[in-house]
Amino acid sequence: MAGLRDLKKQRVHDAISSAAITLFLERGFSDVSVAEVALAAEISKPTLFKYFPTKEDLVLHRIADHEGEAARVVRARPRGEGALAALHRHFMAGLDRRDPVTGLNDTREVIEYHRMVFSVPSLAARLFQHMAADEERLAEALTEVTDDLTARLAAGQVLSTQRVLARHNWHKLDQGGTVTEVHPQSVAAADHAFAMLRDGLALA
Repeated sequence: MAGLRDLKKQRVHDAISSAAITLFLERGFSDVSVAEVALAAEISKPTLFKYFPTKEDLVLHRIADHEGEAARVVRARPRGEGALAALHRHFMAGLDRRDPVTGLNDTREVIEYHRMVFSVPSLAARLFQHMAADEERLAEALTEVTDDLTARLAAGQVLSTQRVLARHNWHKLDQGGTVTEVHPQSVAAADHAFAMLRDGLALA
């Protein structure tokens, strides 16, 4: 029964999110009320807030779902593989599968979603909070292979690099490029960026 309840909750969660994102992209984040989202999802406002405590959460849960991903990659890496090499490999795999978090996804909704997050101040502020939490978790994972200060410096540099790469990819697609055209450039840029990190960090 617990599995069925969890499945039902996930379906409600996804339905609310889909309704919200659709409305926000159609009319703008600031011009859609939480009440309108609840109406579109056919639920009450109190029910909506049980799933999403704030209006911003309706958008940023897609990013929050990736929180801690870098730390998990480091901890799950094969024996003998360095932490930075594992993060590099994971980012490249994301490019290959067109993971939206890498910025290399030309689905119209994904491009417009990123534009909304970058342009709405309250969303950008909340995004920064998620990034800080992600950085903290990666730093904790890296303390298993190096000292605390080095781990924190490395976490900040690695995640900042990935964000710059993702933003760069998104910008090229937003300017009219296609994934097929941009992918080779994205791979080369990622290799270049991680080589810079490798040479500068010397992280095991």
